[in-house]
Amino acid sequence: MNSRQRRGVILLILSVLCALGAFAGVLSVISDVRSKVGPEVTAYRVKSAVQPYTALGADQFEKVRMPKRWLSANAVTDLAQLRGKIAVTTLRAGSLLQTDMVVDQPELRPGQQEVAIMIDAATGVAGKITPGAKVNVYATFEGKKESDPDQSKIIVTDARVLDVGKITALDPDRDRDQQRRPTEAVPITFALSALDAQRVTYAESFAQRVRLALVAPGGESAIPDRERTYELATDK
Repeated sequence: MNSRQRRGVILLILSVLCALGAFAGVLSVISDVRSKVGPEVTAYRVKSAVQPYTALGADQFEKVRMPKRWLSANAVTDLAQLRGKIAVTTLRAGSLLQTDMVVDQPELRPGQQEVAIMIDAATGVAGKITPGAKVNVYATFEGKKESDPDQSKIIVTDARVLDVGKITALDPDRDRDQQRRPTEAVPITFALSALDAQRVTYAESFAQRVRLALVAPGGESAIPDRERTYELATDK
C-alpha cells in the first residue's frame, strides 16, 4: 500500500468516526429533549365559547395531546370529570379545560321544584348571585287603597339558586303607569317548596319590585314574622 492509499484509508476512517460522532450527538439531543418534555397526556380544549351556567358535554371540547409537565395539576384529562357539571364562567374558544372552570350542577331535594322568575337586572342581581347561592326574596307592594301604606315584605328566606340566565330586555312600549318598571331582567331559577314557589310567582306578578338579598355562607337564620313586613310609618 503506497502513501496515497494509506491517506485515503485514514480519511475514510476519520469520515466514518465523524459520522458516528454526529449520530451519537443527535441521539443525545433527542434523549435530552425527551427527558425535558416528558411523556404526553390527553387534555381538552374548548371548541367554541361556552356561556356561564351551561351544562357541559363532550361535543363542546376537542382532544389534544400535550407534555404532562406542561399541564397544570387541575387540567381536565378525562371527560368523565364533567359529568353533572356546569360552567362557572365563560369558557373561551381555545382555552384548555380546568377543573376550576366548572362546578357541580345543583340538584333538587325531595319536595322541591324548579321555579324561574324574572328579576330586575340592575337592582335585583347586580352580577353577584350565582348558582348554589342562597338568597332572601323581598317584594314591595302598593297599598290596596290610598289610605293603606306601601309595604316591603320578605316573602321567602334561604331560597337556593339553581341557575342565572342571560339579561333580557323587557317590552319597551310601556305606558305612563309603568315607568318605574325595570327595562332589563334576568331569569333566576330557584329550588323551592310548593308554598315558596307560590309566593315568588305571586310577587313576580303583583309586586312593584322584587329584589334578592344574598345570604352569607353559614348565615342562614329564621326571621321572625314581625320582621318580615316593613312600613315606613312604623319605622322608629
